Amino acid sequence: MALYLVQHGKALPQEQDADRPLSEEGRARVKDMAGAAAKSGIAVRRIEHSGKTRARQTAEIMAQALGPPEGVSERPGINPNDDVAPVAVGLRSGDGLMLVGHLPFMERLTSHLIIGAPEPPVIKFQMGGIVCLDQSDEGKWHIKWALLPEIG
Repeated sequence: MALYLVQHGKALPQEQDADRPLSEEGRARVKDMAGAAAKSGIAVRRIEHSGKTRARQTAEIMAQALGPPEGVSERPGINPNDDVAPVAVGLRSGDGLMLVGHLPFMERLTSHLIIGAPEPPVIKFQMGGIVCLDQSDEGKWHIKWALLPEIG
C-alpha cells in the first residue's frame, strides 16, 4: 500500500457557482483517472477529502472506481492554505489512504514529507491527477509514481 494524494478535478468558476462543484470536464477527467487507477490495481482502504464540494465530488468518483472498504469521509485540516505539518505527523504509507484536496496544500504536503519543508515544490500537481508516495523501511518518503491527466 501507499499514500495517494489527489488534487480535485476542475471546478466551475466562483462567479458561476459559489459552491464550486466539478465542471463537466472536471468530472470526466476525474472519472478517467479513477478508471486508470482501478485498471492499474491501486488498492485504497479509505478516501478522505477536505469537505469542499469539488474535493468531495472527486473523492466520491474515485471511490466508485476503487471501492475503498473503509469508505469516504471528510478530514479537517487539508484546506488550501492549512498547515501541512499536523497532517504529515500521522501519515503512514501502509494505511492505504487517499487524500483529496487542493493547491497549494497538496504540493506543500508532498514537499514536507519528502524534503522536510513545505517549499520548494518537489512535484507539480494537476487537477484530477494522482501522486503516489511511499516510505522506505527507515520511514523516509519518496514519490513512487504519478498518474497525470496531461503529459508535457
